[in-house]
Amino acid sequence: MGEILNEAIVALRYNRRRSMLTMLGMAWGIATVVLLLAYGNGFGQAIENIFASFGMKTMIIIPGRSSMQAGGEKAGAQVRMTLDDVELLTTNLPQITRISPEVNKQCIVQFDTRSFTFQVTGSYPSIQDIRVLPVGQGRFFNAEDAVQRGRVVVIGSEAKEKLFSGRNAIGERIRLDGISYEVVGVLSPKMQNGDDPINRFLYVPFSTMSDFRDSHYIDDFWINYEVDDYIGLEQSIRNILAAQHRFNSADRRALVVLSLMQQVHQYRIITLGLKVLLAIIGTLTLGIGGVGLMNIMLVSVTQRTREIGMEKALGCPRQRIFLQFLSEALAISFMGGVLGVMLAYGVSLSAGRVTLYSAVAQHAEAGDIQLLIDPTTLVVATAILAFVGLVSGMLPAIRASKLNPIEALRYE
Repeated sequence: MGEILNEAIVALRYNRRRSMLTMLGMAWGIATVVLLLAYGNGFGQAIENIFASFGMKTMIIIPGRSSMQAGGEKAGAQVRMTLDDVELLTTNLPQITRISPEVNKQCIVQFDTRSFTFQVTGSYPSIQDIRVLPVGQGRFFNAEDAVQRGRVVVIGSEAKEKLFSGRNAIGERIRLDGISYEVVGVLSPKMQNGDDPINRFLYVPFSTMSDFRDSHYIDDFWINYEVDDYIGLEQSIRNILAAQHRFNSADRRALVVLSLMQQVHQYRIITLGLKVLLAIIGTLTLGIGGVGLMNIMLVSVTQRTREIGMEKALGCPRQRIFLQFLSEALAISFMGGVLGVMLAYGVSLSAGRVTLYSAVAQHAEAGDIQLLIDPTTLVVATAILAFVGLVSGMLPAIRASKLNPIEALRYE
């Protein structure tokens, strides 16, 4: 094998220009494969980042109005949830790691001479982890604030700009529907699509929401969980609450369950399909380089016909001639592959971030695409390159090994 590889290298050096051009064709093809796969990886990571900014393993439970008769109740009955339901789910479903009720109210928020109408949300301190609410300044309200009914508020980044502009908001007091609250925290900006008011929300302890409205019945509640079977968990929630409130557990209108992981799963399927499509396109592109390699190797076989005849006349076996030409094709593929991977890394580093979600949303740079070249990408690209190199070199090598030595020696 050492002699065969040495002969392959000598042959490539003898036709340097032709070999280099063929290598460049293979390099371009493998670079295309790597970059397309890297784009697919970046797209998948961008989708994951978008969902991660709102909480991955999260469910939102929203009571509605029944559409089926069940438990002696007529269809059309309003389902009302209370804190007893929160306790019921926490007790019966250990899969739930965090849970928080929510009560919302549009309040007039005032500071100095400025006045705006913002949504105020009352919840447990755990809502910070459930909804992924990173604090940019100050702190989030805690369990002590909730127990003492502390009139403290955490405000969104856009609400802070509207109320305080460039001033420091921590420690200042604002009025919510005329009631004074101390600002203890300002949230970092979250991804905001169009007129989405997510960065204008204000958060207060659930215990203080009775200042603004009756908080006995909750609007919805958010949960975090750690299990992978989100479908089974959703059904368990429906069964427990259906038995408690006497509605049919199959009634989707009586209880609306929004599962972010269901959407994540759907997008993962789309991302996988995109990766497969990009891999096929990259393989076809590399196949063009493979056709060029096959053509050059066939030309090489034609030019070296007398050499092949001489080797056969001296007793060289067919397998050795086959391996000789196949090794030349693989050597060109290998060196072209190395150049292609280097080119792909150069392009990925220089391209930086490709605009995706930030084109339609604010503070959404994490949702843009980065060309991610991971080990899996390199393994897949290497497998495709090896396949194309073998197929491209096989036909010329077989043709060379089957030449008749007498006819080869007569060839002019």
